[in-house]
Amino acid sequence: MTQETSYRAAVARAEAARAQLRQSAHDAGARIAPARLKQDVKAKISGAVKNSVARVGDKARKNPVAVGAAGAAILLYFARRPVTALFRRLYVRLTNARSNELETDNG
Repeated sequence: MTQETSYRAAVARAEAARAQLRQSAHDAGARIAPARLKQDVKAKISGAVKNSVARVGDKARKNPVAVGAAGAAILLYFARRPVTALFRRLYVRLTNARSNELETDNG
């Protein structure tokens, strides 16, 4: 191989490497574009939500009593103030039974 042919082969390899680098840079730029990143995030979130809904559905079919108990606990947690007020009023009514005697002497 003469020097001229080896030089031409080296130039061809350099051009091929440069073209590969340009293509890689273009692909990387397209991959990190804001629209592409936004689309990827939306796809991942929707996939995670669908998977979690399916997983919860499977667990609910396997353990319906546990799911019902958890649902009741959540409802009681969110309604704790009205339920507490109800029990407080009932407790006061039951413990302070009205007597026939009036509290004041002048009636």
